[in-house]
Amino acid sequence: MPFANIDGQPLHYLDQGRGPVVVLGGSYLWDHAMWAPQIEALSRHFRIIAPDLWGHGQSGRLPEGMSSLDDLARQMTELMDYLSIDCFSLVGLSVGGMWGARLALAAPKRVQALVLMDTYVGVEPEPTRQYYFSLFDKIEANGSIPEPLLDIIVPIFFRPGIDPQSPLYQQFRATLAALPTDRLRDSIVPLGRIIFGRDDILPRLRELDPRRTRVMCGDQDKPRPPSESQEMAELIRCPHILIPDAGHISNLENPAAVTTALLEFLGN
Repeated sequence: MPFANIDGQPLHYLDQGRGPVVVLGGSYLWDHAMWAPQIEALSRHFRIIAPDLWGHGQSGRLPEGMSSLDDLARQMTELMDYLSIDCFSLVGLSVGGMWGARLALAAPKRVQALVLMDTYVGVEPEPTRQYYFSLFDKIEANGSIPEPLLDIIVPIFFRPGIDPQSPLYQQFRATLAALPTDRLRDSIVPLGRIIFGRDDILPRLRELDPRRTRVMCGDQDKPRPPSESQEMAELIRCPHILIPDAGHISNLENPAAVTTALLEFLGN
């Protein structure tokens, strides 16, 4: 697996397939492997670049001085420069969509197509911002994610009614439980505060090209409900696609529907 040195830290990424480039930006608390079903299908037609967030997967710790999602968008642009990739499509889920929209706005000639999935580029509503920050405080003080917090955090990512004994659910829970103290305190918690303390770029969505943009959302997404996706799609004036039987990580809860929608849009 390759690495790029960005802002003094090793950024890990998957590079698979040939053809037009598609960048997959994943969710907070997940690494690039969350895209496994899409990578398998899309890499038959495209060159897939799937980076790990700082402190996630095999990437290094959060770089010194990083303070905003604009920094993350710039770092991902620098990854494309490192790979000598001028133009690419970008599919961003959750925080991947948050930095992905910023990258597309900053470099509109480079981003040929943009898919915003299960994401929101407005400010975090104040009650949920305070709630998430209280969770970060507890994780930071504890140096781990204890069982009671796992019981709160893990279900957020899935549709209501998912079998908690399913492999998808249990693997994610085990991954969070195993996170080491230094990674939590140095990278994951501070990155979480950046994500949920973000500024509002909703007014800038009108600058995006509606013909080259899609907004998608799991129909049962709890942290990023379909009403937020609908609001963004209306501002962009682009299609809004609901993924049936899916929560926040819609690409894993209904991989067939997501992959089909991506292949249809990116293929055109």
